[in-house]
Amino acid sequence: MAERIAVGIDVGTYQVRVVVAKHDSAEHTFPKIIGTGYAESKGLRHGYIVNIDDVSRSVRIAVQQAEKVAGIKVRDAFLAIGGIGLDEVRSRGETIIARADAEVTDLDIEKAVDTAREHAQTRLVNRRILHTIPLSYTIDGVEVLGRPQGMKGTKLAADVMYITCLEQHVTDMVDAVEAANIAVVDVMAAPLAGSIVSLSPSEKKAGCVLANIGAETVSVVVFDNGIPISVKVFKIGSMDITKDIALGLRISLDEAEQLKLGAITHTTYPKKKLDDILAARLTDIFELIDNHLKKLGRNQLLPAGIILTGGGSGIGPVKDIATESLRLHSKTASLSIAPDAKMRDASWMVAYGLTIWGLTGADGVAGPALKAAASHLGRSIGAFFKQFLP
Repeated sequence: MAERIAVGIDVGTYQVRVVVAKHDSAEHTFPKIIGTGYAESKGLRHGYIVNIDDVSRSVRIAVQQAEKVAGIKVRDAFLAIGGIGLDEVRSRGETIIARADAEVTDLDIEKAVDTAREHAQTRLVNRRILHTIPLSYTIDGVEVLGRPQGMKGTKLAADVMYITCLEQHVTDMVDAVEAANIAVVDVMAAPLAGSIVSLSPSEKKAGCVLANIGAETVSVVVFDNGIPISVKVFKIGSMDITKDIALGLRISLDEAEQLKLGAITHTTYPKKKLDDILAARLTDIFELIDNHLKKLGRNQLLPAGIILTGGGSGIGPVKDIATESLRLHSKTASLSIAPDAKMRDASWMVAYGLTIWGLTGADGVAGPALKAAASHLGRSIGAFFKQFLP
């Protein structure tokens, strides 16, 4: 069979990253990265667009780099959606089981999920639903352990999580990419795209939180029993640490950034003061995450711990502070599904995850290994989230 190529675009506040990957559907291998490109992001603030032309220009530069390396012309791509506009809405829907023999069918499930969406409409003003994730089902008040299809009862209820984003932000992001002459095939919430390549099936099953520490935002996705049960974005990031260092030590932002990343080792700056500044802001970040986990009833109850990714995941004491603040095991993300893939660092995982999502397709032609890697992800939203049905 012919090789298939997919492109993932991750427009972050600090950088635009583009990954071009190919996969031979006759081979049981992971997608091979054949091109990458990046550019400084301009025209964004906290992940949302303030100047479409600047964003489009940054995307065009990053895509041109990737095209040069890959030796192809990029015409379409899969796009990550992140930023502080990303959030979740939960709702519950019920339906009377339609069949005379009281057996639950796919139609009953669709009706319960649709009813949940209707109940959530008042909270969806100016927001677009990116993903619909059924969290659990009950039949006549009894929780379903497994698939509801084929079971019998009178009333089916579905608890559903909708991952949403501001409608204007999604529209602006798509317009910015398409202004660079790149057609957007589909969009995906950035935290979920990153989880495709940075979390193993066992980690998702046991329960974990993936935290992407970006320049101006920290996004988290919480998994339990293999299901993403929460997505949240906080208005804080590694750039806040840089600013704290610059103010605390009275140095330039460029020098503060180098100190933060450990690129400057021989300095006259007091190490203890630098360590205190790093610890204070990182503690703030993990306290936000801990408070969110408490609301979910999952604080200190995620055996696989916290997995750190994004540009801020390389800050010296970040793992130790995460462990101390959350009382969970912590580690820096690695390519759990494709350890041999050539990636520069964890900040590229979102763009690479998008290519895997795209390459699995909805037509079933992807190889078994690739399907397993993506946890049976499909190009369509419906196919993708079938993996989350209990």
